[in-house]
Amino acid sequence: MSDSGEYAPSDNSIPDKLTSKTSFLSLKLYIVIGILLLCAVSVFVAIFLFIRLKKNSRNRIVKMRVKHSSGLIPLVSKEIVEIKALDRNVNSVKAEDKIGNKDFKEPEEIKIEIDEIVKGGKGGGGGEKSGGSDASGGSRSDVSVEAENIGWGRWYTLKELEVATRGFAEDNIIGEGGYGVVYRGVVNDGSVVAVKNLLNNKGQAEKEFKVEVEAIGKVRHKNLVGLVGYCAEGAQRMLVYEYVDNGNLEQWLHGDVGPVSPLTWDIRMKIAIGTAKGLAYLHEGLEPKVVHRDVKSSNILLDRKWIPKVSDFGLAKLLGSEASYVTTRVMGTFGYVSPEYASTGMLNEGSDVYSFGILLMEIITGRSPIDYSRPAGEMNLVDWFKGMVASRRGEELVDPLIEVQPSPRALKRALLICLRCIDLDANKRPKMGQIVHMLEADDFPFRSELRSAREKDPHPSRADNVSAKITYPSKNGGDGDRWR
Repeated sequence: MSDSGEYAPSDNSIPDKLTSKTSFLSLKLYIVIGILLLCAVSVFVAIFLFIRLKKNSRNRIVKMRVKHSSGLIPLVSKEIVEIKALDRNVNSVKAEDKIGNKDFKEPEEIKIEIDEIVKGGKGGGGGEKSGGSDASGGSRSDVSVEAENIGWGRWYTLKELEVATRGFAEDNIIGEGGYGVVYRGVVNDGSVVAVKNLLNNKGQAEKEFKVEVEAIGKVRHKNLVGLVGYCAEGAQRMLVYEYVDNGNLEQWLHGDVGPVSPLTWDIRMKIAIGTAKGLAYLHEGLEPKVVHRDVKSSNILLDRKWIPKVSDFGLAKLLGSEASYVTTRVMGTFGYVSPEYASTGMLNEGSDVYSFGILLMEIITGRSPIDYSRPAGEMNLVDWFKGMVASRRGEELVDPLIEVQPSPRALKRALLICLRCIDLDANKRPKMGQIVHMLEADDFPFRSELRSAREKDPHPSRADNVSAKITYPSKNGGDGDRWR
């Protein structure tokens, strides 16, 4: 207390302490405390964002754990842009899509047919429609989910697949895309499977589920991935495939494989031939024929013996023998889609042949169809490829990671097949069965085939002109005009 009888503020009071200067840059205590709090909040936010980004990145990158003799399967982090309809809402599909495509069905019809497959199969019909099917389009949960083989594959319960994938754990993710997520799983009998969990985006899961069941439900071929089972409970739609344990072609072509690629020329041609055989079976061995519509390197799975298996039939279309094409919305992957399909929406097996031609170029060169990281004249694989052939520099097209170069004759044959597959006149492209014979033939009849083609067509296409020039001289030559 002061002499005048008033209380003087104590130096030990909280306000005095907060306003007192500290030894840290002579700042007042309350400022120092504020700085510390701000730093703590910043650190917390940074840790939170780091965890989120790491989780998202982990989900985006395809994680392959299976080992091969050459090491871990290379990862590919780049994203390929897919061509999708601008408006994915099936209710706003253009009128001509419905008129031109006899296979088009509304989501409700699809839902009903899925249930009819389930119920019809139980009656021993192997997928035939059941006369007593529920027209209300009830979900799979309305049907008994006991495990059994119905001729179309085994129906799995959601619980079974949860157990097989350890609750759809992130560590079991082996693929991801616009269609959904693929998990590695081990089912009750000990076999390893790949479980594709379809994303239900405005009924898309329902549609893709039905498309894949229709396209390859009963198909068995060495070069087509096997569909072994299904799951349809409530809104969940899952497809269970055989597990192919050596990644996909995109990873081996574009991943970090070191200075020498394990994909030798012979292995690459083996992959090309197997892929062509799988597509030939879809086009020529089935009725109705199946047009894959999304042939690309990431959809070619490889086993440990480098045997290829064509996968992902979510965009496939069925084409009856009486129809030469089907009109549909343009869907596929940028760089692989044929020009006539992209411009008109008219789809047939020729579109797959074009895509295979791009794939074969990719196999030969080790380059992506579209690569914006390359110089201006090399971004588009087709333009660069045709320009190099026209300049008689075909040998420079071979992937530099191939240690042993192919023979001039083998290279010439492969280049010719590429050019024939991407002919702008779809009617002049070879059938997939013919492509298999061309790839396998050691005595490929360059001269006779070209002579026959010229006799049939006095005005050969641009690709034929290029082909004619690469078959006779010692170096590959051809027309250098660019195409659009």
